[in-house]
Amino acid sequence: MIFTEDCTGRPRKKAGDPAITRHVTIAEMTALRDRAAGGHWTGEADFGGRPRLVTVLGADTGAVLVLSVPEEPEDEDRVAWTRVLWSVAAACIARQVAEAAPDYLSESRAATSERLRVTAELTGRHVTDLEALLAALRTRDLDDTRARARAIDLAADALIRTRSGADLVALIAEEPVSRAFERLKSDLRPLTRYEALQVQFIEPPADGRALPGEVAHAGRAIVRSAVLLMREQEEVTRIRVQWDCDGTNLLVSVRDDGPGRMDLRQLAARATALGGDLDLESVDNWGSRVEVRIPLDPPDTAEQPTGSWGLAPREAEVLRLLTAGRRNRQIATQLGISENTVKFHTSQIYQKLGVTSRAAAAALATEAGLR
Repeated sequence: MIFTEDCTGRPRKKAGDPAITRHVTIAEMTALRDRAAGGHWTGEADFGGRPRLVTVLGADTGAVLVLSVPEEPEDEDRVAWTRVLWSVAAACIARQVAEAAPDYLSESRAATSERLRVTAELTGRHVTDLEALLAALRTRDLDDTRARARAIDLAADALIRTRSGADLVALIAEEPVSRAFERLKSDLRPLTRYEALQVQFIEPPADGRALPGEVAHAGRAIVRSAVLLMREQEEVTRIRVQWDCDGTNLLVSVRDDGPGRMDLRQLAARATALGGDLDLESVDNWGSRVEVRIPLDPPDTAEQPTGSWGLAPREAEVLRLLTAGRRNRQIATQLGISENTVKFHTSQIYQKLGVTSRAAAAALATEAGLR
């Protein structure tokens, strides 16, 4: 069983006997990771619902690998080699998460939302049952005081464990905006340590809304990539990175003092995968400015008018941006496609909406309530 908090959509990967793997909980994995403390540990611990002999291997990334073995391994070299291989695998996992490909972000958000929905339902049911049990046991109808006291203690402990489990799931799914920004600063610190490059950080509000894990990963990945692209330009000496959170969106701004020549189509695709957008303004000899908006919540899945018009998903995206006043070049940048492709989609949209101009399409979409 692999457990990594960075993989917000599916933090657990499993292989082996389903009788064990399907009963392993995040709480068990967290406790075992604490025992390994970045190294390795072998012994008996709760795993899959009952005590088992396990070997736990931790990694510098915070990921943990737990192996359920029938007996304690005698070959220390085998454990050492397994730990080396696991460290390499954990580093690869961390890199894949840091890159935050668009398809990963979309899948991660969907999985996170579904897990939180199911967890909330189960937690609410458990809490209601246990609170009812406590209320019943606290009545004066029971004569055996000692038995009642013992039952109350057991039920109270179960209630605490249930709520702790819900808090742990929420912790994995979300990351405080200040902590997410500190991780970004740590990632970019080597650039200022060995180069004559000044990176100025504008801190987000400390009390800002927590970021969903995939939004935090995407924000960091976009900033890292933007900074690296800016650094590759000649004459760049200063870069300014700012995060803000308005309660609905993560707002990212990255600026440089370079020559003003950049292409960020790949970064735009990452923002678009989460329902956001990216705007690039580059002026020759005046520098570049990247503005990114990523919604904190999944997009509203209520039926949109695009369905009745028979628009394809990409056509619906183009129409939404067109209605927001974006020009073809801006739409191409945000969606990671060429301007010619945007023109093709626009002509298809006109045909399906029965209009002949950009203004008419935008007016029809606005009237229909397109968001």
